Amino acid sequence: MSDGWLYGWGLGSVAFGGASLVVPLYVVDLGGGPIVLGVLAAVAAVVGVPGALWFGRVADRTGNRRGLVLAALAVAAVAVAAVPLTESVSAVIAANAVVWFAFAAATPVLTLLAVAEAPESAWSERIADLNRFQGVGWALGLLFGTVWTGLGSLVTSAATATRWLFVPLAVAAAVSCAVVARTLPADPSLGDATVGNGSGTIPSGSRVRRAIRRADRFAVRGATLPGSLARTDFRGLDPRRLAARFTPALAAYFAACLLFLSGSAAFFAPLPAFLAAVGYDSGGTFALYLINSAAAALAFGAVGRLAGERNVVRLQVGGLVARTALLPLVAVVGTALGASALGFTAVGVAFALIGLTWAVIAVTAGIVVTRLSPPSIRGEALGVYAALGALAGGIGSVVGGWLAAESYALAFGVAGLLVFAGAAGAFAVDRRVDGDLPRRG
Repeated sequence: MSDGWLYGWGLGSVAFGGASLVVPLYVVDLGGGPIVLGVLAAVAAVVGVPGALWFGRVADRTGNRRGLVLAALAVAAVAVAAVPLTESVSAVIAANAVVWFAFAAATPVLTLLAVAEAPESAWSERIADLNRFQGVGWALGLLFGTVWTGLGSLVTSAATATRWLFVPLAVAAAVSCAVVARTLPADPSLGDATVGNGSGTIPSGSRVRRAIRRADRFAVRGATLPGSLARTDFRGLDPRRLAARFTPALAAYFAACLLFLSGSAAFFAPLPAFLAAVGYDSGGTFALYLINSAAAALAFGAVGRLAGERNVVRLQVGGLVARTALLPLVAVVGTALGASALGFTAVGVAFALIGLTWAVIAVTAGIVVTRLSPPSIRGEALGVYAALGALAGGIGSVVGGWLAAESYALAFGVAGLLVFAGAAGAFAVDRRVDGDLPRRG
């Protein structure tokens, strides 16, 4: 399979990465406060799972994977372009939901297309390539937003520069759709399992889930977007079968995940409003988010090596405890120092460390879920974890926005406490995960 469509999806990811922040900033410019931002983030989080489920099932029924990907990109381009045409906050929330529905719907279908004509031995590499193009595109979207708003504010108002940023992002999504349309091969034939010899049959869900687990272990995702979905194949999820086979330790760990993921969402949802309140313009906010995502991306490899050598639960707990302290620290430092050079430096360091803790959490969570799950449901359990992240994104975003309307310090403090409660829950399953393994730390 030609890799041209990967470049097209990478260009689309530029649009998604930029949209992940420019929409909240636009809402702030329209007068939306932290409660509105919480609703914005919550809606974006909860539409992801039904989007992935619906597109996956339609793809299985019709075999029209190529058409579904193109439709998702086209819809995203239209939704991004529509946002600056309205000053209605409710309309912006609806358009943003469409963008993230399209993103969540396209990603699992693209995974199937990535492996459809490859031998099974190459699936993990193909999915890793897809992750890499998406991650680089996302970071470039944040970088482009930083440069655009920074330079734009020199010739016009910051609000106008932010509003005009939607134009190149919509163009990127539209061009992405055109590139993918030209380079993505025809749909493979319908089948129950791949033969692994390039014949073009559709891979089975169980095999794809195993490949996703291998390729996604060190993939960067969702560092600054509460509730963003992993590249998960939801096709085989059967809630009744999973509930019957959950062990107490796995259920306890999922409860811990719900807490620390909700805490992260409670921090990030009202964050753009807080940064605006203490004096940061759109360019400064984009730069801080870029620092956060870049720190996570750079740390994933090292964290993956540490996870293979040390007690994985204690490594995760260490990251969660550090995150507990860092989230409220942003409120303290940001309020005290504002948007001065010293303030940007101090908050930037905090953002980098928060990104580092996300790398620790994301890598270790997949390992813990895998080790706690009975072999027969490991792939599905990781799907549950991804869906749980979306649920936590919705809950945490609403809670964070509501509390921030009273006090940002209160909201970020509660966010840290939720993360700490999750750390305590994760530590409780330590012996079930690493009890029989050699420990070096």
